Amino acid sequence: MFGLSDEIVLLLSFLMFMSFFAGVGLASMRVKQDTTDDYLVAGRGMHPALAALSAVSTWNSGYMFIGFIGFIFVQGYSGIWIGLVSTLGQAVAWIWIYKFIQKEGNERGVRSLSSLVSKTTGAPEAKLAGILSVVFLAIYAAAQLVAGGVALRAMLGWSEVIGILIGFVLVVAYCYAGGIRASIWTDAAQSCVMIVGSTILCFVAVSEVGGLSGLHNSLKDIDPGMVNLFPADLTFGVTLWIGAFFLGGLGVAGQPQVVSRVMTLKDDKDRKEAAIWFFVWQTPFIALMFIIGLACRAIFLDLDASQAQDGLPLLAMEVLNPFLAGVILASIFAATMSTADSQVLACTAAITDDVKPEWAQEHKTTKLVTMVIAVFVTVIALGGQQFPGFGDSVFALVVLAVYGLGGIFVPLLLIRMMGYEPDTEHTIWMMVAALSAVVLWSLSPYGEDIFPSIPAMSAAFATHFILCWKRQESNPEPLGRYSLPTQRTTTIGAVVILVLFGALEGTYLAVAPDSSDSSGNDSYQLSYTVSQWSQSETFSLTDGDTQTFEVVIDETMTAVLLAELSITYTDTGETFTAACDEVVTTPDYSGLAGPFSESDDSMKSTTACDTTTVVGSIRPNADLNQYANEGSGDYTLNGTESDLIDVLTMLGKAPEMMGPLTMDVALNANNGNPVGGDNSESVTVTLTMLVFQPSGMVPVTA
Repeated sequence: MFGLSDEIVLLLSFLMFMSFFAGVGLASMRVKQDTTDDYLVAGRGMHPALAALSAVSTWNSGYMFIGFIGFIFVQGYSGIWIGLVSTLGQAVAWIWIYKFIQKEGNERGVRSLSSLVSKTTGAPEAKLAGILSVVFLAIYAAAQLVAGGVALRAMLGWSEVIGILIGFVLVVAYCYAGGIRASIWTDAAQSCVMIVGSTILCFVAVSEVGGLSGLHNSLKDIDPGMVNLFPADLTFGVTLWIGAFFLGGLGVAGQPQVVSRVMTLKDDKDRKEAAIWFFVWQTPFIALMFIIGLACRAIFLDLDASQAQDGLPLLAMEVLNPFLAGVILASIFAATMSTADSQVLACTAAITDDVKPEWAQEHKTTKLVTMVIAVFVTVIALGGQQFPGFGDSVFALVVLAVYGLGGIFVPLLLIRMMGYEPDTEHTIWMMVAALSAVVLWSLSPYGEDIFPSIPAMSAAFATHFILCWKRQESNPEPLGRYSLPTQRTTTIGAVVILVLFGALEGTYLAVAPDSSDSSGNDSYQLSYTVSQWSQSETFSLTDGDTQTFEVVIDETMTAVLLAELSITYTDTGETFTAACDEVVTTPDYSGLAGPFSESDDSMKSTTACDTTTVVGSIRPNADLNQYANEGSGDYTLNGTESDLIDVLTMLGKAPEMMGPLTMDVALNANNGNPVGGDNSESVTVTLTMLVFQPSGMVPVTA
């Protein structure tokens, strides 16, 4: 395009749309007021459409673009349940719980969700709720920064750390420019661009695999379980699995960064209008992301589950021209950053309104708190990179934060809606029970079988009923102004629940796939190449001089079969003697991650000029030898999908070789020419590595 390379067009498109989104957010400076009310809730005068579009973006953002795509990539058709059932939960939240939140917010003038757990500003339970909000929202915001880093790495090849640091700068800029108004304006702009971009991406991707029927057939060929509406081998059955999604959707009422959008609305009429905008916009967006996730699975056969969250950015690179791919990248990045900004502001509100209410009207202090929170979030995101599979997983981080917040706040909001007024101790016990359940369930072996929304909310409600029953200071009527159902009503309700439970479980047993039927046992072929990679540097050494050769190996390096250090030099000025000058080498592998199966880093001395001398070597992983028994060349390997994915993962990374590899090179000249007195040489040092280059994996047809 215009004579520019694809990489340059992609980068320019990304920068252009990022500038547009940033400009929209910064434009809010023109209408902002320097008050904490304007900073945190936009003066409660936001247009319903803008608040709703922002709520869609804030609720989904990095989770939808990165985490949800990865979930669908792994689950296939059965992932539709999280879209459908969580939407029902969100509808309940918008219709009833948000009505209560807005009423309380307007009447009491509160600006944070944690303020709603108590009638008294600065009460102990409000302080605890504020602290828990900060902890979970910081994790959630860190997930957004990680999502932005994942997108930049997948599409531009930049380190995730760079993406996280850029995100930090943008978050601070949004916060200081216009507070929540800047975030809402940016959300609305990128939502409009992203819905258009996602529609184009979905259409092109589906066309790439032969339409919807081709997509279905491709998924069925990969794994018949991918086209089943239920996943295989659910430990606790399908009812609880689906129920967790409903409670997860209901948990939107426990997300301070989304609730803050509701608090920007003027009255109940605006809330109802915003709810319509929210679902009209979000429903097609979920459908598009669902289809895109399936298309990623059909197109990228060599991606494994650990790489699934790269699906959307990689798909944009694969099927769109560079300009449109840049639009997608900018939309993802802008959405994650403005969402992280919203979460940082929600943390700020929790601290200034609940933890330290004396700061509530101090505008400069409020902004300083925002900066501290932004730094804290960035540290979590950077630290999470050290824990592969969880700390760097957008989906895992979002699940922990969403269900943690939902479990803490939603049960308290529901009982307060019913007119029950728990005292400080009652409230704290409920929050501690929910928090403990989320943490323990997430750490347990069952964390992947059922999302922690069910154990969290169950623990909170169980604690509530036990306290009402056993604690003298607690109101014995657990439903507040509503009476407990009669025995007849309870019996009918139990029968209805059992019938529904039986119908769901019966359907699951009848139609769910068996893991043994998975095409993970079908034959696939993996193609890869073993090729030579090298890097050289020439040093001009004088007698007694020592210089250092250094190569830094990063995460882009694929698996290394063998690494060798060698030197080459031609002795000069030796008129009266054929003796070569002495070159001494000292390799240092201490900067590499290791461990190695074999390595040689001993000091060596050579006078073998005019030839290549190997002076150091590393064989990182002897297990790789079986995949390259003939050295360099092209290879194919047949096996089951699951087995080859394990091999592909191993060949695609060089964990042992990460870091700096160095070698000191010294010269001892023999001054063989009495006339010229030559005491210098040019020594070329080369690091040569045999590396694996996986090409792809395809099903073997009969």
